[in-house]
Amino acid sequence: MNYNEKKVSIDMGSGVAPIELSTGKLAKQADGSIVLKQGNTMLLATVVSSKEAKEGVDFLPLSVDYQEKYAATGRIPGGFLRREARLSDYEVLISRLVDRALRPLFPDTYHADTQVMISLISADKDIMPDALAGLAASAAIAVSDIPFNGPISEVRVAKIDGELVLNPTLTALENASLEYIVAGSAQDIVMVEGESKEISEEELVEAIAFAHEAIKRQVAAQVELANLVGATVKREFNHEPSNLELRDAIFAATYDQVYAVAKSGSAKHERTEKFKEIGSAFFETLGEDLDDETNFLAKKYFHDVQYDAVRNLILDEGIRLDGRDFRTVRPIWSEVDYLPAAHGSAVFTRGETQALTSVTLGAKDDEQMIDGAFINGYNKFILHYNFPGFSTGEVRPNRGAGRREIGHGNLALRSLKQVLPTDAENPYTIRVVSDILESNGSSSMATVCAGTLALLDAGIKLTAPVSGIAMGLITDSKSGKFAILSDILGDEDHLGDMDFKVTGTEKGIVACQMDLKIDGLKWEVLTQALDQAKEARLHILNEMKKTIAEPREDYKPHAPRVISMIIDKEFIGAVIGPGGKIIQEMQRETGATISIEEVDGKGIVQVFADNKAAIDAATGRIKAIVAKPEVGEIYEGKVKSIMPFGAFVEIMPGKDGLLHISEIDWTRLETMDGVFKEGDLVTVKLLDVDKQGKMKLSRKVLLPRPAREEKPKVDAPAGDQPKA
Repeated sequence: MNYNEKKVSIDMGSGVAPIELSTGKLAKQADGSIVLKQGNTMLLATVVSSKEAKEGVDFLPLSVDYQEKYAATGRIPGGFLRREARLSDYEVLISRLVDRALRPLFPDTYHADTQVMISLISADKDIMPDALAGLAASAAIAVSDIPFNGPISEVRVAKIDGELVLNPTLTALENASLEYIVAGSAQDIVMVEGESKEISEEELVEAIAFAHEAIKRQVAAQVELANLVGATVKREFNHEPSNLELRDAIFAATYDQVYAVAKSGSAKHERTEKFKEIGSAFFETLGEDLDDETNFLAKKYFHDVQYDAVRNLILDEGIRLDGRDFRTVRPIWSEVDYLPAAHGSAVFTRGETQALTSVTLGAKDDEQMIDGAFINGYNKFILHYNFPGFSTGEVRPNRGAGRREIGHGNLALRSLKQVLPTDAENPYTIRVVSDILESNGSSSMATVCAGTLALLDAGIKLTAPVSGIAMGLITDSKSGKFAILSDILGDEDHLGDMDFKVTGTEKGIVACQMDLKIDGLKWEVLTQALDQAKEARLHILNEMKKTIAEPREDYKPHAPRVISMIIDKEFIGAVIGPGGKIIQEMQRETGATISIEEVDGKGIVQVFADNKAAIDAATGRIKAIVAKPEVGEIYEGKVKSIMPFGAFVEIMPGKDGLLHISEIDWTRLETMDGVFKEGDLVTVKLLDVDKQGKMKLSRKVLLPRPAREEKPKVDAPAGDQPKA
């Protein structure tokens, strides 16, 4: 044994299995590695960071990848290759959660390539690994020599039966009224994301505070482990050259001009061009033969000028880049039924942000299959968010959905999911697609608003409309000044200290996503931000209601229709047929799509088609298959086979009964020759069904009974007369 393993344990309380963090046994060539174990769940987290930063890099090139190994759950991957492939959307979302928690805690001047990898290597089916990934990643950094202003941790907080619960099981989570992942350090909250069932602002603050107490315990355990390992001294670095003389010159020459442009209230592109002109004019004064370092620093310092000017304008004069005050929401206009061929559509525009959103209604066969190592099954509500380059006036190749698009789409999905009708009320698979046509702040919230309008336009009976708002924060630690901004612009997000998105109905919050870029968010600031967000949310809802306030009474004429039927379990096989023959034949001949599954001992059948005739034809055939023959009823049947003792007649699809030779006619038949041929139609009455389900049919009881021939009377002989 050539390793020196160190371990710490975290008591989770309430009968929950403790979390064990260990290092020194696996992946020892990484800068830091951790094995996290809770129950049968195990995560391996590693971190590696280059010793030097690349030239010209003025940001942290951090990559975080979370991946679930199929072997962890005893499964073999699907697909042709039968191996783990690119990260699924679920894995990308967990990677983003960890990234957003870690990134703000690295030093601002640390620019070395850094990679964090987290692998699920063993899984307990009821312990959710996503709430443990941030803890594992932070612990790996804690036992390394990489500079980091942590540790941090992430936990899931849920409210179940009125009680707040930490890291609940997957089964218990089904009954939660709120569910949030909260990340933070021992002092501060840095990230929040989750969903809820129309909760109050006070409930959200209470849940975050509850989660923070658990985070503090997990952070303390990481500090203890780092001390055990001896990882208390971090590497020295100098990734950011400086030229204070150049910095002072740029500020002196450009600050007042930049401040004036910021104060002018001009539109996004006009403002950007003016900033660019100011910078270019100064750079020309530096001469043409600038070395790379000076050129790099000049651009960095000019960005610092914009950063300071915009923030000072807001804090000192209460003026924002577009001239608004802190609470005003940009002008809104919206329209529904914009796409005539879609099943539902809407355009939502707020300021310079615009979303075109469509709704498509599909059958059960259109459900999305989730084939992950930990999460698998089917999803009948799908939302896709697209952010093309032209939405910001940029040339950018279309490489498919990136991590940002997956994350923004997931937030909108979480929001709208809370107000969808139940499966019993909505038989459709629903796909919402939001294409961002313009973007200058909070396109994900525009997606929520446009998605609500499009769903109402499609006739989906939402329990309530949902709107969303993005809040920003500008702070000055020296003076203690702060400003909370409603409906932030793109520049206010980029230059600000917080991006806090809140979605909800008139009754309460259904989802939120918060990212902090600074150390520390006072509880009173968080409370004020939520109250201001509620005001803006309700304003947007009122504007949306001017366009459409209720779901359309019916679906669009060209929208498909779905009919649901419940049949007895015993008939599922009959509807499907051997090898799917019957159901495939019905779909081919009627043009309808038919799905069937067993739920709670019943067969749930859905018939999907874009016209009534196809639905009627398919449902008629299914009803015939599942109908139960009733004694005493008359049926028109088809002769299926002829035997010496009678004929078997099919009175319903797949249901044959015996028409005995003696029940064919009142006249006695000696043979079946020439009586029927296969395929003949014959009207019969069901006389009886025995215990084995065999049916007795009769034709003759439906025919007039011939009159009896009366025999002539014969007088008795005299000697035979009765005596008196």
